[in-house]
Amino acid sequence: MKNPLRYQISEYDCGPTSMLNAISYLFEREEIPPEVIRNIMLYCLDCYNEEGVAGKCGTSTAAMMFLSNWLCGFGKIGRLEISSEYLSGKSVYIGQQSRINDALRRGGVAVVRLYYDVDHYVLLTGEQSGNLLMFDPYYWTEPYEQSDIRMVEDHPFSYNRIVPEHYFNQESKEIYALGPYEGREAVLLFNDGTKLTAEKTIEYFI
Repeated sequence: MKNPLRYQISEYDCGPTSMLNAISYLFEREEIPPEVIRNIMLYCLDCYNEEGVAGKCGTSTAAMMFLSNWLCGFGKIGRLEISSEYLSGKSVYIGQQSRINDALRRGGVAVVRLYYDVDHYVLLTGEQSGNLLMFDPYYWTEPYEQSDIRMVEDHPFSYNRIVPEHYFNQESKEIYALGPYEGREAVLLFNDGTKLTAEKTIEYFI
């Protein structure tokens, strides 16, 4: 059984929440080892704010890189059919040749760092006619000023926003922009049991 995706419970835990949502989206509840949940929470929320308070500046890029590597190793030893890849810089963009788009087409997901008033992590779960399907863990009920960003309530297991692709590649700090290249990052995750490959299906080439 799959669980519905969840919202962050503070102003700071978008990183671990998006990683947990990635696991929930990819795997059945009964498949998920508690060690995965524990370590996602253990490695995230590692940043200190200007007053030196732990966690109040969210999750660092170093923590996301470490967590991606740990999940990949966890998959290699056979504890969960998971693989992960960390991207940064100019390799993080949306487009025909993007590794993010490729991951979504093959049944994977991407946890990306973008801009939403501040640096913020969200989960991308699919594509749809020039849009990306996103689960934003920040609970918000007011309509967006941008009329082409759609709020969705009837897909709790996969997405709650439909966002046109053009928002993401902006280098400025606009809503849902990936921002300057030097600060971009993404974690690609797959359930290796369901990942589409050339051997498994011709759909991978279409």
